[in-house]
Amino acid sequence: MEKRVLLIGSEKSFMVTSIANELKEGGFEVIRTIPDVTQIERMEDKPSVYLIYIENVDDMLEFFVYLKDKTVEDDISVSVIGSSDEIEKILAKVSRDRLAAVFERPVNVKELGRQMIAVVEQEEVRLQKKKILVVDDDGTMLRTIKSWLSEKYQVFMVNSGMNAITFLAKNKVDLILLDYEMPVTTGPQVLEMLRSESETSSIPVMFLTVKGDKESVMNVLALKPEKYLLKTMPPAELIANIDEFFEKQKYKKY
Repeated sequence: MEKRVLLIGSEKSFMVTSIANELKEGGFEVIRTIPDVTQIERMEDKPSVYLIYIENVDDMLEFFVYLKDKTVEDDISVSVIGSSDEIEKILAKVSRDRLAAVFERPVNVKELGRQMIAVVEQEEVRLQKKKILVVDDDGTMLRTIKSWLSEKYQVFMVNSGMNAITFLAKNKVDLILLDYEMPVTTGPQVLEMLRSESETSSIPVMFLTVKGDKESVMNVLALKPEKYLLKTMPPAELIANIDEFFEKQKYKKY
């Protein structure tokens, strides 16, 4: 198990230093930084586990909006330390299910260190899951599919074809669920762009469509996706199709 953590907080804070020292004694590699978006974006080889010590919560709310998006886009786990009032304000910006752990001050640093081991273990399990990118201009559909798949898979969401291309320039996935009909850049156009680039040409793609009539199905199949999935499918059926795909992928390796 790789025990690495990005500790975010004031460089002058005695508590942040105490937490860093406790984590190091527990065998963690601790990388410290301030809550600055630009500085964090420029960091290379960042840990996927973030631990944030909240100070001046009103000044950090926009930072948490950034983190909310990063938990969707990237492979990161976010835990926070703060007072009950500070945590309440943060939860108004970031839903509780986006946070791996919440530590209320005053915090026992030794207990925090023990709990962070559990957070890292959970993150290690999560990172072993297959990665699926869902591309759809309908935010409700994105959130619905994510809720269906998140127990078994790592699910990332983008709301346009061009955002998918941008995401895939930085991230690798095992499967793309691609909305067939989108404004500006349609699903077929996105697929064409993916297949024209060596880095993305081999990523399996399944189309998501609302149309199940024969003509629409034939148009989808002509593009040779792995499958096409109807958005009206019951959740269990959609999940079963994806499970079956990955099961078959295992046998292709042998």
